Amino acid sequence: MTESTHPFAGDPVFDLHVGGKMAIAATASVSDREALSMAYTPGVARVCTAIAENPELAEVYTWVPNTVAVVTDGTAVLGLGDIGPAAAMPVMEGKAVLFKEFGGVDSIPICLDTTDVDEIVETVVRMAPSFGGINLEDISAPRCFEIEDRLKARLSIPVFHDDQHGTAVVTLAALMNALKLTGRNPESTRVVISGAGAAGVAVAKILLEYGIKDLAVLDRKGVLHSSREDLTASKKSLAALTADQSGRTGTLADVMAGADVYVGVSGGTVPEEIVATMAPDAIIFAMANPDPEIHPDVAHKYARVVATGRSDFPNQINNVLAFPGIFRGTFDVRGTAITEGMKLAAAEALAALVGDELAEGYIIPAPFDPRVGPAVAAAVGEAARRDGVARG
Repeated sequence: MTESTHPFAGDPVFDLHVGGKMAIAATASVSDREALSMAYTPGVARVCTAIAENPELAEVYTWVPNTVAVVTDGTAVLGLGDIGPAAAMPVMEGKAVLFKEFGGVDSIPICLDTTDVDEIVETVVRMAPSFGGINLEDISAPRCFEIEDRLKARLSIPVFHDDQHGTAVVTLAALMNALKLTGRNPESTRVVISGAGAAGVAVAKILLEYGIKDLAVLDRKGVLHSSREDLTASKKSLAALTADQSGRTGTLADVMAGADVYVGVSGGTVPEEIVATMAPDAIIFAMANPDPEIHPDVAHKYARVVATGRSDFPNQINNVLAFPGIFRGTFDVRGTAITEGMKLAAAEALAALVGDELAEGYIIPAPFDPRVGPAVAAAVGEAARRDGVARG
């Protein structure tokens, strides 16, 4: 099937995807016999022997230390849900392209034909010697939490679930500037997070690390609190850190009344009459795609600062602001892990780029701001050294 005869020929999106969005490019020429003999046999045997005698040399003489595996099982792809590994590949290819474009990081998309936690963990562990880091992608909760935790425990390379931590880093960066703009401090700010999946859990945890004290997280059945008997292990743990501390229970309407900040990572729609009960100069981050939980036209009636996950509105909360620079900075210092301190440093670096231009319509840099990748990478590398996970 050629580019001109594929089923959706003429549609620019499908035309762009013909043959995929990436390819392997050689960095060594094999245009003559001498070059071939060095790039492959017999010359390559000398390099292999040296690495066998000293495995650390693989970090010098292979592409491994600059290469990420982008791993999914296709169970939670964008807003599409469980579409399986084959249909997930275009997204994973796109992720790999973004790694290269915005961080100079090579990556390989890997779509696994299993949803079994043990099988995913074992598969990734077996292939880990081929990679400098693992980026978990679009794996449904709560399995994603266990998979990440187990891989971190077993591997000595960075493991990062971007749906959790990339979202959390960019959300915190935007919130730092929104709080500054509205004259709030973390300790006295009331936050509501709608959604207790991968993104909601990670956003909640990083906001707690930042100093937010009054935080309510909701799933479809209301506020997470320990008196509920239907909570998964991850939700029960989060309840102990959030509503159990503030004493908040009930429905979205109950906790939105007087709230300073709304963070939506769940989809659905928040009725306007509930939005109207928020505190003056409210902050609304409605990040569901393509339909925000609160449409900006409604949000702007009651909030001073509004952000979404969409590129056609100001203040886009976009993970591409975080993950390429985070891996770039980690690789630059030969980091063995991505710590909470490194994530906070990434958020602080992003927020700082806004600087004196801070305004209601500009609380986070744009994805194409050329300062983003280098700033995040530098901050992450410094934090890695402070946290003791840098080897170089």
